[in-house]
Amino acid sequence: MVDMMTVKTEILITIISLVVIFGLNSLNKRAIRRFGRTSSIDMNNRKIIFYLSNLFFYGLAVVIITLIWGVNIQEFSVFISSILAILGIGFVAQWSILSNLTASVILFFSHPLRLGDKVRVMDKDFDWTGKVEDISGFYLFMRTDDGRRISIPTNLVMQKGIEIIQQNEEIVLDNDKIES
Repeated sequence: MVDMMTVKTEILITIISLVVIFGLNSLNKRAIRRFGRTSSIDMNNRKIIFYLSNLFFYGLAVVIITLIWGVNIQEFSVFISSILAILGIGFVAQWSILSNLTASVILFFSHPLRLGDKVRVMDKDFDWTGKVEDISGFYLFMRTDDGRRISIPTNLVMQKGIEIIQQNEEIVLDNDKIES
């Protein structure tokens, strides 16, 4: 009888925790949408932030549920630290992946660069001047003045710096398509 009450309590706490986590995730998505609209950020660029946000909240849900259902904290912390160590080694081996994703997040939140801007990437060896067509999780795509379409890794854009020659005056508003 005591075990049945414990299971019912664990189920109730699990359901409440999931509702709270999904509610927070929903509020976070609204905040990202609002920030993206006010900053005229393209919907495709917001998807990167949505994916990272979902990863965070789903990871938080897994951790909370495993703790609710009585997983030993010491064993769980050894498991998590082992996973993080493996991921850390993988990211060090592939540092450019992590640095490109980080640079994309920085470009999203705090850089005045927008789609349609005419820019020049500050590099002494190359003259990369053109119009920004897209910013993805790993690359900035631009069409140069002579018609070439080039892609520059976002971490290189952050390292070299950008001169915004002409800002795009057109404000892009989307109709809040499903962004998840």
